Formats: sequence, structure tokens, C-alpha cells
Amino acid sequence: MSRTTRITLGPVYYLWGEDKWRDFYLRVADEAPVDRVVIGETVCSKRSHFHQAALADVLERLAAAGKEVVLSTLALVTLDREIKAMSAAMEDPLFPVEANDLAALQLACHPHMVGPLVNVYNAPTARLLFRRGAMTICLPPELPFASVSAICRDLPGKDFEVMAFGRLPLAISARCAHARAKGRSKDNCQFVCGEEPDGLPLMTLDRQSFLVLNGVQTVSQTCQVLLGELPDIEAAGVCGIRLSPQDCDMVRVADVYRAVLDCQMDVGAGLAELGRIYPSAPFSNGFHHSVEGAKWVQALKTA
Repeated sequence: MSRTTRITLGPVYYLWGEDKWRDFYLRVADEAPVDRVVIGETVCSKRSHFHQAALADVLERLAAAGKEVVLSTLALVTLDREIKAMSAAMEDPLFPVEANDLAALQLACHPHMVGPLVNVYNAPTARLLFRRGAMTICLPPELPFASVSAICRDLPGKDFEVMAFGRLPLAISARCAHARAKGRSKDNCQFVCGEEPDGLPLMTLDRQSFLVLNGVQTVSQTCQVLLGELPDIEAAGVCGIRLSPQDCDMVRVADVYRAVLDCQMDVGAGLAELGRIYPSAPFSNGFHHSVEGAKWVQALKTA
């Protein structure tokens, strides 16, 4: 495989306390073999103040470590203050911004990136976004590889990413099911989502694992792992893979992906190591293989 594939660390979707959040990014700056770091509140604007005091130091440390820093925007914009904050970020020339909502795209006045929460399902949509100033598009994680390949084929030389690790972002709502599950309203949530740093598991009526709540966001119960699929992803022309932070040793996760990309670790060993690093969720890759997203399809290639 090529040694030029970029590794991007996506934004932390969960509510982590200031100390944990700061220490996570400082360690990423010092140790993680990632090229790009997307940082900032993406799920709920009420959480922003938890990290505001540490943000400047974290941004400076990441930049000093040679990481390309990108600021994330909210996935659902509903309030005037959220529009104002997003507008300010879009006007800041210091760091590029990743848009996760069409409202952000309307405000984009500098070259920007498009996150995986924007529905880019075909080449004409991607072409329009590139024409409007997008530098990179992270394709939605539910997109099958056949579609990813077709989009890359129709737009050769354009910068695409795919999400190769993490619980999949499935939906976002103006209501907070996480607060409701804890007997609270969204307006008086008291940040109960911070009690589950990896999300609140949901069960079906017959007590089978189903989905995971993260504030106003719903994510998959399984963790998408595209490791054996990396050769095909690279061959299709995808420029980068994205790792979505979970409550585990993400520096070691990045080490595994970098080692497999660089042919220094085989896929079997990589999968075994990921299982030790993140035993909290079963692995899946169904969407990639055009079957149910929660399924695991054994990749044919092992190196």
C-alpha cells in the first residue's frame, strides 16, 4: 500500500470534562501518528463552555506539533447564538473549518472542508461542493464502497476521506433523548450525557444491544473498523481515512492504522490489537460491503 494516505482524527462527539478533553488532545499532539485533527463541539452547543478555557492551548500545541488543525461546526444549528458562533468561525482565517451542516456551507467564505454529517451521496453533489470551495469531503460513513469508488472515479484528483474507525453517527435531533432517558428535559439536562463518556447504550424490549445515545445524537452500537479494506480504499483514490474518537487509547488506535497502512503490521494482528484497545463495542463494516451496517464481513485481503 501507499505510504501517503492521510490519517485524520475527527472531533470528539462525546461530552468529556475539561481535564480529560485537554489531556486527550495534548497526548494526540505529542504521540499520535495523525496528520490532521478536527476539533470543536459538533453535537450540542451547550457543551462548548466545558472546553473553552483549554481550547487556545490545545490548538497551539497541536499546531506546534505539526498537525493540520481544522475547526468543526455543529451538525444541527437551531439558535441565533449558534449561527453567530458559526459565522465567527467561518470568518476566522487562522484555521480551516469543517462544515457539518448546510447552514455552515452557506456561510463559508474561505476554503473549507465538508464533514461526514453532510449527505454527499453522489458525484454531482461532491462536484458542486468542491466548486463552492471545499478542499476535502469526508464521505458519509453509511455510503457503500461501490458508491465511494464511483464518486472518486468521477472526480479524480479530488480529496476524499472515509471513516475507518469509530461508532457511526446515525442521526441528530433537536430533542435530547439522552436527557429524557435520565428523567430530564433538554433545557434542564444538567449535562447528564457527561456520565457516559462513550455514550448511553440502548436495549430492545428483549434486552438486545441496539443503538447508543450521545446527547441529541444517536450513534451505532457497533464500531466501524475498516482495516482489511484499506488497500481497496486507497486504490479507489481516497486520500485520507478518519478515526472517530472513542473512550479508549486513540493514540494506539492511530498507531495500528498507520502500521497497517505502512505494511508494518498485517490486518489480523491489527484487528486483534484493536479488540484489546477497544473491547467495549463489537466491530462492524456492513455499510462498506453494502449489507446491514451492524454486520461484520470478513475482508478478503489480509495485508
